[in-house]
Amino acid sequence: MRTTLILSIFLLFTQQLLSQEKEYNDGRGGKVKLPLGDLSFADKVVDFKIGTPTPIAANSKAIDAVGIPNFNQLEISGFVSLGGGGELTLAFTDNALVNIDGPDLYIFEMGKYVEETYLYVSKDARKWISVGKISGGNALVDIGDSTKIGEIFTYVKLVDAKSLTKDKSWPGADIDAVAAIGSAKQLSLNALYLFNTNESKIKPAAKTDLDKIVSELKANPNYDVVINGHTDSIGNKKLNQKLSLDRANSIKTYILTKAPTLKAKIKFQTNGYAEEYPVATNNTPEGREKNRRVEVFFIPTKK
Repeated sequence: MRTTLILSIFLLFTQQLLSQEKEYNDGRGGKVKLPLGDLSFADKVVDFKIGTPTPIAANSKAIDAVGIPNFNQLEISGFVSLGGGGELTLAFTDNALVNIDGPDLYIFEMGKYVEETYLYVSKDARKWISVGKISGGNALVDIGDSTKIGEIFTYVKLVDAKSLTKDKSWPGADIDAVAAIGSAKQLSLNALYLFNTNESKIKPAAKTDLDKIVSELKANPNYDVVINGHTDSIGNKKLNQKLSLDRANSIKTYILTKAPTLKAKIKFQTNGYAEEYPVATNNTPEGREKNRRVEVFFIPTKK
């Protein structure tokens, strides 16, 4: 079952590499262009704390802020109203937000009145970086003043700024979708599938699937690649940091050994984070297995 799941992930990845730039209606009569098309949008609701006053029940579903924009003018649906001071936390699962040169994020906010919100970004939904206030109507956001160029984030939080609104049925910001303009494709691999315990040598069974990454990068070398190794919290932190970095470097070395010509075409970066950015609890075996992973990000480069 594990092998079938891994194969499905790699097949999905190869489809993602072929994703195309696409334009979307911005809800204000204009267009916004996203380099990775439908892949650019936040995929999962992490948390929703509805504000006061509260919106009507039909527009209080946080799931309506996930995926591509689907605002329906006739039915007044397809978005979530945060309520006064409400908080919405979303995650990117098949992509990630990257700080690029220029606007990095687009907030699809609907409604006649565009309320102000505070924006935060995070790598783990625990440590948040404040980007600042998004002024009403200014949906293009540059996170560059708060983060470093090339830095990668997988979580965003929007907090309604309690600005005055005349829409009593829809108080607070009305969010249809959140899209990363600076977007990286994300592939998360279970370390148990790739390596033996406490080792960084790639298992023979994993090489066939890693070859799919190599083949796709050879066919589409228009990416920078960031490889991050992670462990659980068991054991010595210093040794875990070394193990996580060694595993990231093993993936990089394997790719370049199989396709040495990529070294001149693609910029590779490897990081070892040990247990610094968990995606699950370290208090259960299942959670620790999820935290032992290697994440590979593919950042499109300008053609």
